[in-house]
Amino acid sequence: MTTKKKLVVAGLLVVGISATVGYSVFARNRGVVTVQSGRVVRQDLKQTVAANGEIKPKKYVNISSNTMGRILHMPVKEGDHVRAGQLLIRLESVQTQADLQAAEAGLDAAGTELEGMSALIRSNEAAIHSAKADITRSEAEVNRTKQNLDRVEQLTKGGLGSREQYERAKAEYDVAAAQLNSAHARLAQAEAQAAQTLQQREGTALRIAQQRSAVVRARDQLSKTTITSPLDGVITYLPVNEGEIAIVGVQNQPGTVLMTIADLSVITAEVKVDETDIVNVRVGQEAEVKVDALPDRVLKGHVSEVGNSALTRSGATATTANQGTAQEAKDFKVIITLDNPPLELRPGLSCTVSIVTATRNTALTIPIQALTIREFDDPEAAAGVNGANNKKKIEKEGVFVIKNGAVFFRPVKTGVTGSTDIEILEGLSENDEIVIGPYQTLRTIKDDTRVKIEQTQ
Repeated sequence: MTTKKKLVVAGLLVVGISATVGYSVFARNRGVVTVQSGRVVRQDLKQTVAANGEIKPKKYVNISSNTMGRILHMPVKEGDHVRAGQLLIRLESVQTQADLQAAEAGLDAAGTELEGMSALIRSNEAAIHSAKADITRSEAEVNRTKQNLDRVEQLTKGGLGSREQYERAKAEYDVAAAQLNSAHARLAQAEAQAAQTLQQREGTALRIAQQRSAVVRARDQLSKTTITSPLDGVITYLPVNEGEIAIVGVQNQPGTVLMTIADLSVITAEVKVDETDIVNVRVGQEAEVKVDALPDRVLKGHVSEVGNSALTRSGATATTANQGTAQEAKDFKVIITLDNPPLELRPGLSCTVSIVTATRNTALTIPIQALTIREFDDPEAAAGVNGANNKKKIEKEGVFVIKNGAVFFRPVKTGVTGSTDIEILEGLSENDEIVIGPYQTLRTIKDDTRVKIEQTQ
């Protein structure tokens, strides 16, 4: 055999051997799926709820005016620290001072009139006493003259008295009776005058009460021209200047906001939590706050308030939203009180909050992406009319466990969900090897599929 033929034969043998080896490798790897694997491990786990919002003081008040007027004096500026009762704004008060003076003058006049009524009442009471005394004296005089008239009349009938004596006694009696009637008339007149004076005094007393109310109202209006701070705090918003007009709010139209005072000793983060997460949020839970203006700092806090009314994304409360927004996504207001707020914090700064809703120590965990869902026949499905089973499907949550180069679906019971891992309560053991990806493979892979582990870089 020539050298050329030997080379050809050797080449054919190499090709045949390579083809055989290639086919055997192909046959062995046919149906093998490449997957990414992970282990069931124990670790500390935190379940958190994230939300966005802004920094707000726990206590603040918008200062507005209760009376309309020009700002004459404003001895404060934005950023000033103020104390409760400190002067903030003084409005013009010419008209209100005049109203107060008029009301006080009317009250003084009514008081003087009341004093005159009291003196007149005392005079009437004296006249009544005098009239009663006159009646007593006149009654005594009538009795005396009546007795004298009766005696003279008896003497005259017996011939012992003269006609002149009888007529004189009769005249004295008539005069005494007339004086008694006059005394009764004076008493009635004095009592009528006293009753009239009492009525006039009651009317004057009512006028005094009205004048006192007018004085109180005028003083209140005057006091509203001087605006003082209702709390200790910092002026965080001051949009007005001296010389501008303060407008009073009316129905459905707010008045001028003169300034905002905030108590910065207690700072909060007000955030909106999605309705799917709010059920896990409780008062007292720890939270971490990141302020956009302080990117390198993480502030600690705790949940101090959880709203009970849902807010739609458009801003209305769920109870007042119209039918068109009934299916709109809703949020709940949650207040986070910061434990040690830095001095550079300002109301209105944007922030992101992470609320720790649950914690687990040394929990059995797997990556969240390893979880998948498969459908199975319901073993409790009722038999049909003809004895055939209704093929009702149920869904089970689980993972694919890798064993001897193949995967098997194993249902699991989950617990707390962290940012990247989830707690396993039942179904797996520590160090079990499971499929964690790729996502498309997890969606389609089946039981007893042979797999090849993809080597991670």
